[in-house]
Amino acid sequence: MVISGIGARRAWILHIWKNGSGRLKSRVERIAPFPSNALAATLDRDDPDYAEGTPLPPLWHWLHFLQLFKLSEAGYDGHAALGGFLPPVPLPRRMWAGSRLKFHAPLPIGSELKKVSTIKSVAAKEGRSGKLVFVTVGHQVFDGATLGVDEEHDIVYREEPNPNAQAPVPPQAPGIGDFSRTITPDPVLLFRYSALTFNGHRIHYDQPFCVTSEGYQGLVVHGPLLATLLLDLLRREKPQATVRSFEFRAVSTVFDNEVFSVHGAAIKDAKTFHLWVCRQDGALAMDAKATIA
Repeated sequence: MVISGIGARRAWILHIWKNGSGRLKSRVERIAPFPSNALAATLDRDDPDYAEGTPLPPLWHWLHFLQLFKLSEAGYDGHAALGGFLPPVPLPRRMWAGSRLKFHAPLPIGSELKKVSTIKSVAAKEGRSGKLVFVTVGHQVFDGATLGVDEEHDIVYREEPNPNAQAPVPPQAPGIGDFSRTITPDPVLLFRYSALTFNGHRIHYDQPFCVTSEGYQGLVVHGPLLATLLLDLLRREKPQATVRSFEFRAVSTVFDNEVFSVHGAAIKDAKTFHLWVCRQDGALAMDAKATIA
């Protein structure tokens, strides 16, 4: 799809907006314990077995309410093809840009939960890498009439990579925090997380596709996996705390062939924490904030 001129661009965004904003879907699922036990093993945690009645840890609702689609309905990159619930943005590259979450009440394993999703906004921007479209989706997860999680999820769509474009230089991460862990990623970690979240995006497991088609230097570590590792770090440091809110923003890409580290530091009354992911080269990969009770 060729887009040129201000009038054509406005018409394009108006078309996407009319075909996306306000769209709503809901899904009901009885929460099984297996995904939580599998993720705990993947994160090398020593938790007791997750069983019925155990609350889902923060962000682990991402293991549920997954979008299922036939293999024949997948796009070239392994994602679901354009259309369906998400608006038909005619840009080929889709990434998780960030999220803002509030955790209001526990979500017990074994319960029948309901997730309601709504397209909240569609916005176009021009960046150094070309055209961008940001889609914000709201998600609410209920246990009966009780709201458990209220989430806003930002998705960014981008053009094909320009092999001649200069790569942006990410900012440097802060120094060592109050607590930290070093993570050595590998294809097995990425495969497990992709499988647990039914994520067929090829940038997480197809190394030739990453390098030749997408212009990356290796397999891409999932943005939500990085976010999960940040809250996992906080849970290890404050095992008795209850996470009340969490927000994060993806800043730069992390690859499977480089060690990275996750860090945390208290910034207000030991109830608010700055969390971040630092790449091997010292660049900031993800910036986040969490509050606890």
